[in-house]
Parts: sequence; structure tokens; C-alpha cells
Amino acid sequence: MTNNGIGFSFRRKQITIRVREHIEFKEFVIGLKKKLPEARIIYKNSEPDTIFIIGRDFNRKEQMMIKKVMSNFFSGKVMFNDTEKLGLYGIRKTFKKEIAVSETKFYTHSLRSGQRVEFVGSVVILGDVNNGAEVIAGENIIVLGNLRGLAHAGALGNKEAIISAGSIETSQIRISNIIRNCEKSEFENSIIKTNAYLDKNDEIVIE
Repeated sequence: MTNNGIGFSFRRKQITIRVREHIEFKEFVIGLKKKLPEARIIYKNSEPDTIFIIGRDFNRKEQMMIKKVMSNFFSGKVMFNDTEKLGLYGIRKTFKKEIAVSETKFYTHSLRSGQRVEFVGSVVILGDVNNGAEVIAGENIIVLGNLRGLAHAGALGNKEAIISAGSIETSQIRISNIIRNCEKSEFENSIIKTNAYLDKNDEIVIE
């Protein structure tokens, strides 16, 4: 769903709103108010957990105004594509261990089958990683959409690296030199899994 520089994509528990970089804030708010009622109809009796707004930076005052508009239609958490929100500062393992900050590369599109991304630091994908695509990072991997392709974090040997996604649905996860193969049934009829990391026994946990 696209309108005047504002694009919506919908998943079961997530809405991603892509915004043209140089759109005027007033124009964005007008477009948002036009499209949100349609988005609410799409979800009917369900509710997304998270709403990502990417492509343009907003200051704190603008973010507060956007959240107020969103709250009239959805109660999910609203996140913006600034470093504090989508980078590694705010990402923690489930046991509250803070992730070290590393050089981060952002990719503003989904990865299709056959595409491969490699970077010595951390990688943030503002979209999906589809079946047949690969992401290899020396540090952490963050995917805002669905992770269905191969993800290898900590490829240079960092066992503290994590993989985080809107939904992890891949057949294989790698962290450092540890590999975990996943059965499709593991992700069916269950709570959405969003994080993968190595526990104290060097086993990959996905939860």
C-alpha cells in the first residue's frame, strides 16, 4: 500500500511504514491519517505488536506527534529508524546482557533468493531476508522483517553476537562457529521467535 511517498507493508504482528526521505512532516502526517483507517480494516480484530517507521529521521517532537496519531488506531510499539532505536544500543539478550556497540551497516531493502550481504561489523536489514538469501556479519544481525534465509552472526569468532528479527523462520542459524539446523515445525503454531544467541553451554537458543 503506497501513497505519496508513504508505503505500508503488513505482516501478522508487524507493520512497516516506509517514508520518502525528504517528505515534509506535515505532508507525512496527512498521508498517515489517510492510510491508517485502511490499515485498521486490514487487521480487523487483531493487533500488530510493533510498527516500524523507516526511511526518514524525525526529531523527538515529531516522533511524539506521530505516536499520538498512531495511538488512535493501534496500540503496538512504534519504532523509528534512528540509531538509538534500530541500532545496537537498545538491543539486549533476554537475560539482560547489553550488546557491545559495533560499526553497523544498514540495508534499506529486503533480500531476495540468491542475494548475499557480508560485513565485518553488524548488519541491519530494513526488510525481510527471504529463502535463499544470506546475511553474514562479523558482529550482530538485526532484521526488521522476517528472517527466512541464512544468518551467520559473529562470523569472525564473536560468541557474544546475536541475531534478532521481527520473526525468525530460517532453517539454519549460525553464531560464531556454532550451527543450529531448525525444523519448519519449530516455528509453526507457536509464539513468534525473535532472538537467537549462544547460552553458557555454547548452544544456540532461539526464543
